Amino acid sequence: MPLNDDQNSDSDSSRLSESTVSSSDTEYSRQSFNSDSSSKPSSPASSPPKVITFDELMAATRNLSNWTLAHEIAVNANFCIKQEDYPQNSFAGTVKQIVHKAFWDHLESELNEDPPEYKHAIKLFEEIKEILLSFLTPGANRIHNQICEVLDTDLIRQQAEHNAVDIPGLANYVINTMGKLCAPIRDNDIKQLKATDNIVELLRQIFRVLDLMKVDMANYTIKSLRPYLWHNLVDYERTKFQEILEETPSALNLTTEWIKESIEDELSSISDESSSCPGADSSSKPIISPTLVLNNGYLKLLQWDYCKTLPETLITDEVRLQELREKLNQLKVIACVSLITNNMVGAAVVDVPDFTDHLKRISLPLLEGMNKKSFDLKEALNAIGIQICSMVNKSLSERGLPTLSEEMQSNLMGQIAHIVEKNNPVCSLIDKRIQLFMRSLLALPSFQKCMPTMPGGLSVIQKEIEFLGSQYASIVNFNKKVYGPFYANILKKLLFPEAAMEKTEAETSSN
Repeated sequence: MPLNDDQNSDSDSSRLSESTVSSSDTEYSRQSFNSDSSSKPSSPASSPPKVITFDELMAATRNLSNWTLAHEIAVNANFCIKQEDYPQNSFAGTVKQIVHKAFWDHLESELNEDPPEYKHAIKLFEEIKEILLSFLTPGANRIHNQICEVLDTDLIRQQAEHNAVDIPGLANYVINTMGKLCAPIRDNDIKQLKATDNIVELLRQIFRVLDLMKVDMANYTIKSLRPYLWHNLVDYERTKFQEILEETPSALNLTTEWIKESIEDELSSISDESSSCPGADSSSKPIISPTLVLNNGYLKLLQWDYCKTLPETLITDEVRLQELREKLNQLKVIACVSLITNNMVGAAVVDVPDFTDHLKRISLPLLEGMNKKSFDLKEALNAIGIQICSMVNKSLSERGLPTLSEEMQSNLMGQIAHIVEKNNPVCSLIDKRIQLFMRSLLALPSFQKCMPTMPGGLSVIQKEIEFLGSQYASIVNFNKKVYGPFYANILKKLLFPEAAMEKTEAETSSN
């Protein structure tokens, strides 16, 4: 029989805290939905926990079996599933609204017939039952049996034949069960359901809240899986990539080309240094550090043209790397603007408190979206120049000092506008210093938490550049862990072709 309000009036008070162990199926379901795995009730002694492999864990979660998705969940702490809504007044949204209204209007007309027609209502309760069962954790046998008993479709159909279906009672049971299984964030939605009188509107709202609970459950599952994914992801990704490589031997072609370009750049750099040193021995073969080659390759990613395909081993981090590049480009422009301003009117702003913070606050909004093709950087720089001149003049007049002359303002705005030009000396200088900082960061041991010394001219963006640098280093260090063996084989073949050839010949003769 459906539970009545009296039986469930204390449902909220019956929810146990995460530190309390309970044998109640209902409480266990609610608790496991909202607590970390470490705080879940332990399994009964009679049934020890089953040890499963990581692949079994991945397969059991269906949607998470995708390699790229698993990587995203593990490395992105903010990754979550969101409920998608169609844009307001969109064609798809309008069609959905019309179809849904037609369905609920039809249901209402069926229930208002004499005698009522319950065909569609029974199907809805059947679907509700399946959704509620999907929320249960293994071992929640009592509430599982209760849901199946109360929402028994065959029994409801028999009751319908005798016009004895208690639709409000069934809906009331569903709401109370949802209240026990939902996350605390949905408690207000449950209260609103209890206050709804119209049965058709109530059923419609029940499905709306159930959809929200599905999203909550998916995000809880993701949160629970993240520690397992993180601890096993290196081996998992490496194994999966090896499987791809065995099926598609060309799956490292772009990666090989990326490393080859880095070697050529390093050889060119060594050649330039040798030519500038008259006493250097040009006949000796240069010694190239594989680590340096690899780090130089990673540095190229900060200036990568994302119209080109990334190396295969970096595809899973493409979005993160592209966002880093875009944010660095913004910071580079701000550092250039700051350096030009200080060089030209530094004496006028030296005593202005938080001048650099003001400069960033006016520049960042104007540079938003600067990596889009439609963005006009020259126009944005002109607007920044106007704002800076206004800010400097305001500060000077407040201190009773003469404001900037028209000529000085024109020169300052002109210098800022020239940042957009190719090979601009200020821009090239800032770019080299950002690259120097990132290079120094990659050279640090992965366990070392301190930051390298910030090069001159970057103090205005120091906090932001250190934050982006830590994100960048994290991506690089994880990528090295996963794909290190593949990189080692490529570097060995490119840097020491004789040794690689001898090994291949030896393997061939032994076979």
